[in-house]
Amino acid sequence: MSPEGPILMSRVPSEVPPAPRRVSVVVPVYRSEKILPELVGRLEAVLAGIADRYELILVNDCSPDRSWDVITELAVQHPWIRPFNLMRNYGQHNALLCGIREACYGVIVTMDDDLQHPPEEIPKLLATLAEGYDVVYGTPMQEQHGIGRDFASWITKIALQNIMGAEIARKVSAFRAFRAEVAKAFQHYEGAFVSIDVLLTWGTNRFTAIPVDHQPRRQGASGYTFRRLMTHAMNMMTGFSTVPLQFASLVGFVFTLFGIGVLIYVVGRYLWAGGSVPGFPFLASIIALFSGAQLFALGIIGEYLARMHFRMMDRPSYVIREDAGRENTTTATADSESISKLRSHS
Repeated sequence: MSPEGPILMSRVPSEVPPAPRRVSVVVPVYRSEKILPELVGRLEAVLAGIADRYELILVNDCSPDRSWDVITELAVQHPWIRPFNLMRNYGQHNALLCGIREACYGVIVTMDDDLQHPPEEIPKLLATLAEGYDVVYGTPMQEQHGIGRDFASWITKIALQNIMGAEIARKVSAFRAFRAEVAKAFQHYEGAFVSIDVLLTWGTNRFTAIPVDHQPRRQGASGYTFRRLMTHAMNMMTGFSTVPLQFASLVGFVFTLFGIGVLIYVVGRYLWAGGSVPGFPFLASIIALFSGAQLFALGIIGEYLARMHFRMMDRPSYVIREDAGRENTTTATADSESISKLRSHS
């Protein structure tokens, strides 16, 4: 991606819509009790200068520290904050889905709670969004993770690229701005496995990415370890794509050709040399190869059956334990249209 401007993934409409004046910011919270006051202060300074109306939706993903207490205290001090507390830890994307569905305004910004995504970069996202895009990603100019996590993140983005079918998948990040209309495409999605980036592709193909500043994490370590990122990649591939099944079919086809080749070799040797292929190791190797291919294919099919099983169980994406600021927030920041939309998601 050129640092001079965003990568265009689709044709920009000739009529450019006006800049957004009503903004909802969604932040999933986990182990961030010490960071939240600074995050709120910086967001207020930014949003007050770019939006007529705005709200901050803080979704506590069952954080084990005092994050929820801090959130409720901040909501009392700032009526534009809307706090939600989940029943248990569902994961970052599930918490984001909760906040997105509760958002009242026409433009939604998602970001992490650790100040790695500077609030001061939000105007850049909104300015690019106003050029006619539906989703804008803020891609870090330079990644600041370890080698293991960078590799796992790269694998995850490769998987996402196969699902999205666009090069923009290599540029995705948790710092994004998009139009609320896009969320209508997945308003009835209730699966336990959630990928916000995949769900956004259900509603639009007008994606772009711009370079933004990326700060070191202020507190603790990221919950996205190598194992979790690899698990997330597998969940995306088996939950939103048929690529693994296609790969299993390809493996089966290749081993079928290999088996035909072995058969030709055995028959040819018998006819040419007058005897069968000697040796137990040869037979054992062939059996091991074909058994491995069969078990691999069965494993992939089993993953899809597991996804179907979870869907049939109607396991929810999230459950809200407590909404501590609904009445104050709707009175202070939402008009009648926003209230109607809020109630439709309740």
